[in-house]
Amino acid sequence: MKRNWIHDIAFVLLILGGVNWGLVGLFDIDIVERIFGSVPTIGEIVYVLIGAAAVYVAVTHQRDCKICSAK
Repeated sequence: MKRNWIHDIAFVLLILGGVNWGLVGLFDIDIVERIFGSVPTIGEIVYVLIGAAAVYVAVTHQRDCKICSAK
C-alpha cells in the first residue's frame, strides 16, 4: 500500500504539538519558544504548521486511517 507522506508529516507535527502543549500544561515549558524564541516569526510559523496539520488530519482521518477502515 502506498504511503501518504503528507499524512505522515502531519501526524508527526500533531505529536510534537501535543507533547509541547502537555509540557506547557504540566511544567510551563514551551519547547517551541525555547528553540525559536530568538526568532518569534519562526515560532509562529511552527504553530501555524501544527494547526494546519491538525485540520488536515481531521479532514482526512477517516480516509487515511487504516484501523478505522479495517473490518
